[in-house]
Amino acid sequence: MRKYFGEFGLLLTAIIWGSGFVASSISLNAYTPYQVTAFRFLIGAVFLYVLFYKKLQFHRAVVKKGIVLGSILYLAFLLQTVGLMYTTPSKNAFLTAVNVVIVPFIALFFNNKKVDFFEFIGAFLAVIGVGVLSLQFQSGINFGDLLTLFCAVAFAFHIFFTSEFVKDEDTMELTIVQLATAATFGLIVVAFMGEWQFSVNTEEWFSVFYLGIFSTSIAYFLQTASQKIVSETKTAIILSTESLWGMIFSVLLLKELVSLRMVIGAMLILLSIIISETGWKFIKKQQLSSGKVNRM
Repeated sequence: MRKYFGEFGLLLTAIIWGSGFVASSISLNAYTPYQVTAFRFLIGAVFLYVLFYKKLQFHRAVVKKGIVLGSILYLAFLLQTVGLMYTTPSKNAFLTAVNVVIVPFIALFFNNKKVDFFEFIGAFLAVIGVGVLSLQFQSGINFGDLLTLFCAVAFAFHIFFTSEFVKDEDTMELTIVQLATAATFGLIVVAFMGEWQFSVNTEEWFSVFYLGIFSTSIAYFLQTASQKIVSETKTAIILSTESLWGMIFSVLLLKELVSLRMVIGAMLILLSIIISETGWKFIKKQQLSSGKVNRM
């Protein structure tokens, strides 16, 4: 039962991140990507600290681990942001999702953890599904693509180390330290880029707050807590549904038209979760169903 709570927490995280595509689109009308990234982490860290500061202790081990996670997390966001300047949004989204197939090999390298066959198949299908959803099939690899691939590697390491660190640490403390670390790096980059000046526009500022509270503080707490229970590979597969939910929210809120590619991509992503979750049971069930159809 605990496993299903963890998987539901990760699914809810992916849904929140999917809704964040709309909020990000609105916020970028008034603020730069560096500002949005810094503000969302700052708001996320402050929000959780204000709510739970009386229960927090922050011993040395959790601070060290939180700094490692926050550093990797901000690096991933930075590489994704800079990569987007040199490549298309569709390729950026697809290449970021490649982290799904990187995670099991990181676990194999560091922990000698055997790659589950069905989880790997699920991860592979998830990447294909995201590709069908997002890619416009432009040819060639450019500098932005390489940066985004490094971003995928960083996100994969973040998922792996979250699973490792959360085993022995308080979930809330670990989440707050990593968000505060990412916010610190974000503010340093904003200062370096000379982007301190910004206007307060109601709609865009509300979107930034949504990103900070929901897509950052709540989402990363849910992810961290859920990874106490769910394996890193399955975590990556479930989180890859972010693209699916982003498509759904874009259709509902931004009136984006539904295409055949969207439907096929969505089906592949859902299939990836079913296979990684049920394995042989799913295949046997399909064989039994086809057998019944043949006998009819």
